[in-house]
Amino acid sequence: MNALLAACLIVPLASGAAPAAARACGGHPLDFDADDRPDLAVAAPYDAERAGSVTVMYGSGEKVKLTQEGAEPGDSFGSALAVGDFNGDRCADLAVGVSEEFAGERVPGGDGNGVVQIFDGSPEGLVAGKELKLGKPSSDRFGASLAAGDLDGDGRDELAVGAPSHRSGGAVTVYWMKGRGPYQITQRTPWVRQGANVTDQWGASLATGDFDGDGRDELVVGAPADSVTKDGQGSVTVIDVRGRKARFLTQSTPGIKGGAEKWDNFGAALASGDFNGDGKADLAIGVPGEGLSANQRAMDYGDGTVDVLYGSRAGLRTDRTEAWSQNTLDGRPRYYDRFGASLAAGDFNGDGNDELAIGVPGEKAVQVLAGRSSGGLTRAGNLLVKGKGQDFGASVAALPGWERYRALAKRPPVYGLVVAAPDQGLILFAPGKRESGRVKLGKVRQLDKGTGLYGYTFG
Repeated sequence: MNALLAACLIVPLASGAAPAAARACGGHPLDFDADDRPDLAVAAPYDAERAGSVTVMYGSGEKVKLTQEGAEPGDSFGSALAVGDFNGDRCADLAVGVSEEFAGERVPGGDGNGVVQIFDGSPEGLVAGKELKLGKPSSDRFGASLAAGDLDGDGRDELAVGAPSHRSGGAVTVYWMKGRGPYQITQRTPWVRQGANVTDQWGASLATGDFDGDGRDELVVGAPADSVTKDGQGSVTVIDVRGRKARFLTQSTPGIKGGAEKWDNFGAALASGDFNGDGKADLAIGVPGEGLSANQRAMDYGDGTVDVLYGSRAGLRTDRTEAWSQNTLDGRPRYYDRFGASLAAGDFNGDGNDELAIGVPGEKAVQVLAGRSSGGLTRAGNLLVKGKGQDFGASVAALPGWERYRALAKRPPVYGLVVAAPDQGLILFAPGKRESGRVKLGKVRQLDKGTGLYGYTFG
C-alpha cells in the first residue's frame, strides 16, 4: 500500500498484480477489490452543490470517485459510510448514506427522507448494488449514520442505519438479520423502553462490538441530544439485537465517571476496540460538550472528555470505567476544543492491543492513548498529534499499514492514523511503527485534498 501515500494520482494496478478476473476475495475487512491490500473511502457530502461524492483510494494506488445515479443538489451522498461483508462473498462492501435525499419534491430548509446506497466489493472493485430506504419515509434523515457488524453470529455482516430525525425521536433499522426482514428499533420499542423526545437524535451515532465475547456483535446507539433529565446531556444504548435486550447508559449511570450536565452530548462519537487484548471489545464514548474550564457558558463548545467502558463475559462493565480529558494528558483543555468529537481504534504499534485516537478539532489535534494487556489504555507516552487545517481532527480513522494482508498472517498488522480537516478538504496520514511497549507515529503527511467537506467521514 505504499502507493496510497500518493493516491491523489490515478495510477495503474501495482506491478505484478494478478488480473482482476483471476483474483478471489480473501475475507479481509477493508479490501474492496480482492488484491490483499486495505482500501480507504473518503466522503465529501457537500461536493457538487451538496449532491455529494465518495472517493475510494485503492491500496494499488488507483483512485475512483463514486456518485449517486440521478444525483441532485442537496442530497449529501456520503453523509455516512460503513464497511462490511454484507453478501457473504468475502469481499468488503461499502454502504453510503444519502441522508438528505427527498423521495418527492425537495422541501426548502427541511430534513431529507434519506436513502442508503450499497456498493458491492468484487475483484473489479466496487460496483453499485442495492438501494435501501424506509417504506414510509418522512423527514427521517435515514442514512445519517451507519455501522456494520455480525449481529446474529452467522458470519455475515448486518447493516444498521440511523435515522436520527425520525418522528419518534430517532430510529435505527437493521438489515440482513438471519431469518427476518428489515427490523426497525426506536426508544419506544417495547424491550428498549425509554422515554422519547422528538429532539433526542437517537441513532445520530452508531457502533458495533462483541463486548461479551460470545461471537455476536452488539449494536451501540448514541443519542447525543437526549434530554434524560437535563437538556442535551446525551445517552447511549447498548443493544443485543438478536436477544432483544437493551442497556441504557448516561453519565448518571453508577460507575460511569463524570456528571451529566446540559449540552454535554454524551454519545456524539463512538468507537469500539480491544484496548487490553482480552479478546472482548471495549467501548469509547465521546462527550465533546463536557465543560471543564471555568465560566463555561450554556451551549458553548465544550472542552470535552471521553468515557471508556471495558468488555467482559457479562458485557460492558461500569465498575472500572475511565474518563479521559486533557487535564491528565498532553495538551491543555479549552472550552472550544471538543475533545472526543471523533474517535477511532487501531493497533498503531503492532503489539496486539488497540490504541484509541481522539479527535480534538478545536485544538487542530488528535490525542492517541496506548493500549496494553495490563490495564488497557494508559496515559504513559500519550501523543498529541498536531496538523494543518482549522478543524484537523474533526474525523479520524485507523487503516492497516502498507504490507499486504498475506504478509501479516503471522503477526498483527500495524495501523496508520488517517485524519481529516474537512473544512479545508485535507486528508493527512501518519504511519504507525512496530514498537514494543510504546506508540510512535511517523511524520504526518498530506494524503489527498478535495472539496465539499472532503473527509467528513471515512470508510
